[in-house]
Amino acid sequence: MLVSFLFRLFARLPLTWLYRLGGLAGWLAYLCSPAYRRCLRVNLAQAVGEPSRALLRRAIAEAGRQALEISWIWLRPLDTVLAQVKAVYGLELVESARRDGAGILFVTPHLGCFELAAHYCAHAGRAPLTVLFRPPRYRALEPWMQAGRARGSVKTAPADLAGVKQLLKALRARDMVGILPDQVPRAGEGVWADFFGRPAWTMTLGARLGEVRGVRTIYVWVERLPRGQGYAVHYSLPGEPCEGDLAARCAAMNREIERLIRQCPAQYLWTYNRYKRPRGVPAPETGGTET
Repeated sequence: MLVSFLFRLFARLPLTWLYRLGGLAGWLAYLCSPAYRRCLRVNLAQAVGEPSRALLRRAIAEAGRQALEISWIWLRPLDTVLAQVKAVYGLELVESARRDGAGILFVTPHLGCFELAAHYCAHAGRAPLTVLFRPPRYRALEPWMQAGRARGSVKTAPADLAGVKQLLKALRARDMVGILPDQVPRAGEGVWADFFGRPAWTMTLGARLGEVRGVRTIYVWVERLPRGQGYAVHYSLPGEPCEGDLAARCAAMNREIERLIRQCPAQYLWTYNRYKRPRGVPAPETGGTET
């Protein structure tokens, strides 16, 4: 009940207030949880080396803002949410793909306000966009998550084989698909590929979908502007060709994600255990933590 009350309360706050409160929440979680603190610091250091004091402080606050803004994105009217996009970079990439009749694979890492990315991509592309849906651990949030994501032109598909078939069908119909490529997949759904110099169990789905004939892969992330002033959407093409066998293509995708993260490292979700080893997955040569 308390979580539901807070979720609704946060959704009613102005975005500027929510960001101030989110910054405090980030510091509270950091100071009160040794495991949370260690995960953030270790993952951030893996990517950038020993972080500066300023970068560490920003990453702590941004993690709290990311957590609290979810309710605002899910529960506010979609027009209100989209109106908070104050700048868009690389929109011509989307427009060109749509003019040419290509299907689009949007690749969105856990950087910035990734919950907004699918909705803006559907809005910009003026076509249906399908994303995978996996129920949250806290089941009371599931109705809000489903309602918040599956609205407008965004459709959800289950995170299983049937859902993957829906993504393939959408791309072959020259529609649009969005994926979060830096989630840790289950056994049988990934390969080991370096992520900031350390092996990470990496999903193969993005590399496989990118091979569908006539599909263009566009990377997108949504920057959280300072002081709750809104968002900026960034589109870009891959910086290198996605070639070779499946493992090589997944490694190339990880390098593209690294490139985006370096643009704004404070807003990446460092508190996610990107390097965990799922049960049933053989350890890489340098080891990994099984969960």
